[in-house]
Amino acid sequence: MSKLNVEQLKNLREQTGAPIMRVKQVLEEQNGDENKALAILRKEGFEKAAKRTDRATSQGKVFSYLHHSGKIGSMVEILCETDFVARNELFDELGKNVAMQIAAMNPKDIEELEKQDFINPTGLQASLINPTGLQASLIKDSSKKIEDLVKEVIAKTGENVQIGKFARFELGKE
Repeated sequence: MSKLNVEQLKNLREQTGAPIMRVKQVLEEQNGDENKALAILRKEGFEKAAKRTDRATSQGKVFSYLHHSGKIGSMVEILCETDFVARNELFDELGKNVAMQIAAMNPKDIEELEKQDFINPTGLQASLINPTGLQASLIKDSSKKIEDLVKEVIAKTGENVQIGKFARFELGKE
């Protein structure tokens, strides 16, 4: 194989959070095919994320979203293991996206979401099939799902991350 492109290594590292030596190894195994390497590294990251769902999440942040009309808004609690991760840029982006998604989805309460497999208090379920939950496409980027965003943050930070309590408000609605 020819010499690896440094930009490829950097790009894959940023997208997956995988160690640079692992990125290099996978890229070499895939003969420089960045798409194949990305798929492998993401799969490995998601497998690691699944192993972390039992770890306690006692830290986190509350995020909010207010629609441009000012008539719909939401608040969501995103939990993690340490305040270090809670202050991370990736964590902030996840919180903003989930708050926006909750405003768009209009779930009634936490029980409805649990029934729909959106949130599982013990962590993400292995097979989420309901399109109204974590498998729903993001309103900002239909190529991604909420579950993918959560798993990406888990893979990149090395910590368990969960969606906690939330509330949605709409002017004139109870």
